[in-house]
Amino acid sequence: MRNLIKIGLLTVIVSFVSCSDNKKGITKNELKSAEKIIGLEFTNSERDSLLEDLQIVRDDYKAIREVELSNSVSPKLIFDPRPTNFKIKNKQLDIKWNIPENIEMPKNKNDLAFYSVSELASLIKNKKITSTELTKFYIKRLKKYGDTLECVITITEKLALKQAKKADQEIANGIYKGPLHGIPYGVKDLLAVKGYKTTWGAAPYKDQNIEYTAKVVRNLEKAGAVLIAKLTLGALAMGDVWYDGVTKNPWDLAQGSSGSSAGSASATSAGLVAFAIGTETWGSIVSPATRCGVTGLRPTFGRVSRDGAMALSWSMDKIGPICRSANDCAMVFDVIRGIDKNDQSTVSYPFNYTQNVDLSKLKVAYLKDLFEGEDYRGKDNDSKTLETLKKLGANFQEVKLPDHINVQSLAIILEAEAGAAFDELTRSNKDDELVAQHKYAWPNIFRKSRFIPAVEYIQANRIRSLLIEDFNKWIKDYDVIVCPSFGGDQLLMTNLTGHPCVVVPNGFDEKNHPTSISFIGNLYDEATLLAFAKVYQDNTGHDNIHPDLFK
Repeated sequence: MRNLIKIGLLTVIVSFVSCSDNKKGITKNELKSAEKIIGLEFTNSERDSLLEDLQIVRDDYKAIREVELSNSVSPKLIFDPRPTNFKIKNKQLDIKWNIPENIEMPKNKNDLAFYSVSELASLIKNKKITSTELTKFYIKRLKKYGDTLECVITITEKLALKQAKKADQEIANGIYKGPLHGIPYGVKDLLAVKGYKTTWGAAPYKDQNIEYTAKVVRNLEKAGAVLIAKLTLGALAMGDVWYDGVTKNPWDLAQGSSGSSAGSASATSAGLVAFAIGTETWGSIVSPATRCGVTGLRPTFGRVSRDGAMALSWSMDKIGPICRSANDCAMVFDVIRGIDKNDQSTVSYPFNYTQNVDLSKLKVAYLKDLFEGEDYRGKDNDSKTLETLKKLGANFQEVKLPDHINVQSLAIILEAEAGAAFDELTRSNKDDELVAQHKYAWPNIFRKSRFIPAVEYIQANRIRSLLIEDFNKWIKDYDVIVCPSFGGDQLLMTNLTGHPCVVVPNGFDEKNHPTSISFIGNLYDEATLLAFAKVYQDNTGHDNIHPDLFK
């Protein structure tokens, strides 16, 4: 056991003395100082035994660092959120999208900006507007408002017009691919698109060109969707601060849009795109969707391929849609989901979404202690949401999150993986080019990650296995868990366990800032969550309220 503890110290020791001359031996005093960092204490004789091994492993680290590793290279360790003996029905049923036939062009063309995907699909399918016309309309809005919101990195105009023309030709020839055919959208600029720069929102990469197109973007292109913009993200997927500014909240330009899917939420809220693609590792869809008053789906881990996306945490990164409604999210998710040989974490499970569901026939629970605890922003709106859901037939059961595991301690998993993903950035000191340099910003987190022992990282993942088993036993008796979007450990816990979440707007606070509520479900059961959210939105209309500045 003592030898295993010594092995766990190696990472810390090498990091601790990494600035030393490689020819200089590691001293007992350096070893003793490093012991304090990881909370261990060895005897002098144990230190004597360790010194030579530590020098050898430091040389090994040097050899490892000489291997060039691009961000796209993932470790040969694949995270799987499925608990022991997991089973699921494997039959995919046909989804009837019920695109309305009676949608007309608005008298005020600007109203088109906030039409739902299904409404826009109706106009295009029934040839009341062409994809080219709609694409030019949205591009004009991007050019008009993009700088105001600081939400656009690149307008992909040439590509968009080419894709729109192709969509129009296909539809004219009687080829209709489905509800996204001809619909303009944007992607978070951590997704690679051949022919355009992929900046990751960070100054060291602002001129980066990855001559490859992400799988998600290829799936959308295959469905006939039209890519019109690469949208901002907080640098390296944190917050809303990027290399050229702060992405704004369309409801209050004095406020940032939150992040890290900052531009995706802001542009969707302001009607600059019909929908957008975001990503989440720990709140990066939920938080900006809340701030900007839009609907977001964080899918189950492994539902959507991350091929061609910037890696932050290989075991936690997820890609999902940010839209103006749950039904829109369902349409987009159906296109982007699926197995991909280039992302070995992906799975192929059915998505049996229905646009009509009886809430009284679902097993619904709510996290009573989080709703009734200390005051928080949006508490009154959350209470009203619970009452609305009850009136719609939801029979609530009171539940509490599993609480015998210190979930916050498992955040080192994300930090260690992020530190590895941006190892070269830290060692080159190019992290100094990032705008955010405060204590809780990436540069310091990356440096801190160097002092996470390999043993502790593995132990945290073992505890994560226990958390997955416990959480799945807890949630399996319910179809939907209703909870505050923030509060307690639910946001980190469900990102660690890989469970899906739908976040929807549910009103405004006293400053007229949007608030939200979240619905959590079982692994791979996005269909139930989205159907549940659709019933709520159909009976409240919060998703039909848009920021006045952009109407």
